[in-house]
Amino acid sequence: MLLLATVQEDLVASVIGFMASVFNMTSPLQENANNVIRPIQNSDLEAIEQLTKRASNNDCQTCSVTLIRQLQQIRNWYWLLKFLSWFPNPYQYSFCVYIAQGFQQILGLIKVAPFNRTRSTWRVERVLVDVNIPQQENPSAQQDIGSGLLRHCFETIWEARTWILEVNIHHKTTLALYRQNGFQPLAQMTYWAIAPQLLEKLSVREPDLPNLLPVSNADAQLLYQLDTWATPPLVRQVFDRHIQDFKKGLLNGLVEYLQQWLHHTELVSGYVFEPQRKAAIGYFRLKLCSNGNRPHEAELTVHPAYTWLYPELLSQMARIVQSLPTQSLHLASADYQPEREEYLEQLGAERIEHTLLMSRSVWHKLREAKPLEGLQLSEVLQGLQRARTPIPSRISWWHSLTNLPHPSTTDGANSVSIPPRALPQEVKQNSESPETWN
Repeated sequence: MLLLATVQEDLVASVIGFMASVFNMTSPLQENANNVIRPIQNSDLEAIEQLTKRASNNDCQTCSVTLIRQLQQIRNWYWLLKFLSWFPNPYQYSFCVYIAQGFQQILGLIKVAPFNRTRSTWRVERVLVDVNIPQQENPSAQQDIGSGLLRHCFETIWEARTWILEVNIHHKTTLALYRQNGFQPLAQMTYWAIAPQLLEKLSVREPDLPNLLPVSNADAQLLYQLDTWATPPLVRQVFDRHIQDFKKGLLNGLVEYLQQWLHHTELVSGYVFEPQRKAAIGYFRLKLCSNGNRPHEAELTVHPAYTWLYPELLSQMARIVQSLPTQSLHLASADYQPEREEYLEQLGAERIEHTLLMSRSVWHKLREAKPLEGLQLSEVLQGLQRARTPIPSRISWWHSLTNLPHPSTTDGANSVSIPPRALPQEVKQNSESPETWN
């Protein structure tokens, strides 16, 4: 009877353990710990659009609207972009998105893209996490999903040596997510808006640009040198741009022309050539909106030794936009460009956004096994001990004998033979006539 009771107790305990394991397998916390991160699919576009609309209320509204516009375009070109992602081409990573899925629903997404032509630096364009995730069991569920998406990209995209991103300084939650995953500040960016009235005033003045030339692939070397001069060493190392980044291929040109036709935009670019030094000292690129729905966008690069080009190039751009519908002009400046920021403030441009440019390298410094502050004095001295026991050696008497004065006797038994190369020049001459020694 005692044996039967023991068997019954073991059977009941095993059944209870099995029921507990089944409960843990079906619990929301266990499923949340096993979220699936996968590439985007065509069936995810509608759910992603809804997720982006919900996130636009709490996050960067401009970024969300831009992503929604991209999703609407992807619906029509999804299979073409999917086909282009299967083999190397300039648009292989044009829509590189990963999805975090759990509870049979999309919990978040991340959008990344190469920053340079060699794909050594990648850019995190967007990280979105569903704001309706229940946080009773895990208060940091949103941070965990965002960190999981970032780590998935770090491990999957092996080409990337450096990651960069740009985040608004007022988005504290997103900024904390990036800092938690190893991103460090690289530069502070300020975005400016020049009102149409200011553009009209600038267009009245005739710019002094006698050597303003259009941009072509033959000028890639000059533009690369200008970018090298205008960028600090640390930023230049992170961007890792080369000459091919300033060239435009045939396929890129065709797709760019198609995008201009679809979006009613126009691209105008030019650079200022310095004939004495055979170098480019200024460059601008305008993305013009021909239907007036969006502001004009400008990219500006000026050599640090030719900051007087700022008013000239802005006057040139203001004259170009006068033939289009009235809109403001947006451009950016970094904290390592104080002359540009000073000129825009004097001009009366409006600051519309402050962002932080951050970077993260894949090369991590390994944590020390023993922190330096925890080392004892005996352990420090132990590291300075000699590696092996010293072996005694014979005293070198040869050099000591060469420093002695020359002997005055030539007795073969007691004399020391000194080679001629060890004697001074006058001693060598005397050695030729032994009679003079007496």
